[in-house]
Amino acid sequence: MHIPDGFVSPSVAAIAGVTSVVALAIAATRSQEAFGMRRAPILGLTTAFIFAAQMINFPVAGGTSGHLLGGTLAAIILGSPWAGTLCIATVLIIQAVLFADGGITALGANIVNMGIVGVWVGWVLTQTLQRLFGGSKTRLPLAAGIGAGISVVVAAVFASIELALSGTSPINIVLPAMTGIHILIGVGEGLITGGVLTYLANARPDLLPGEQGEFKGWLVPIVSIFLVAGLLSLFASSSPDGLDWVAQQTGFEKLGENVRVSIPTPFADYTVPGLDKIGTSIAGLIGSLVCFAIAFGFAKVMGNIDSTNTERRI
Repeated sequence: MHIPDGFVSPSVAAIAGVTSVVALAIAATRSQEAFGMRRAPILGLTTAFIFAAQMINFPVAGGTSGHLLGGTLAAIILGSPWAGTLCIATVLIIQAVLFADGGITALGANIVNMGIVGVWVGWVLTQTLQRLFGGSKTRLPLAAGIGAGISVVVAAVFASIELALSGTSPINIVLPAMTGIHILIGVGEGLITGGVLTYLANARPDLLPGEQGEFKGWLVPIVSIFLVAGLLSLFASSSPDGLDWVAQQTGFEKLGENVRVSIPTPFADYTVPGLDKIGTSIAGLIGSLVCFAIAFGFAKVMGNIDSTNTERRI
């Protein structure tokens, strides 16, 4: 789903970039609960986990692979689609800047697709299904799993439209191809989302929004993130992901080779040159730490600003 440089036209990239900046500015002012003393650590941990989980590509039929997008999961854990948008946008920015995953020029489009569309579609569908289920908390993993799976397909539709508007591939070719493969990826997204929420509801309800009391500790979440980023990432599928596969099948994959705008980094492609698999583990751990630090630091700064403004109003 990560669109690289060269796949979208300058005009589409510019419109998506402006849209993402406006959305992030609004999200920053509407996510005050995530900036509080209790939720700030959870924002950091969620962002780090989403980054780590996105490193693990799972195999899909036809020699393709997919990975968790995490928009619905982030919104549910943080209790706000605005905070979910900030979480996913942080992951996407770190991936593009430090790991050359997703194009710098396409960053706005990726934030729109995964950080806005993916988050909000999953959130709205989850809330709607929850109401249909009578508001039962025991049905939350099921509702969120369905919402997450559908959100992946809708995000793929938006990516297809951007590619078509850019002249990269005709809409009648790219849309069916992207939709078809991302339906399968959406199944994986739904299963992972539902599974994680089931675990949290039973083992760590303090990590979910509501009246579960104070944050109980860092050890288990941190160990889990490190295991995902440093160990499980080594077993990720090497098959091309959904967008890469579509690009290969329809013949526009070389566009990414003609235009590549990236900041030089020793962690490109999630590895450290010369260190083989251990380099992947190191890159994953560093990326998770950076994501946590930025999300947690941003939450604390914004929380302090909000507290200062409240005191002045009083």
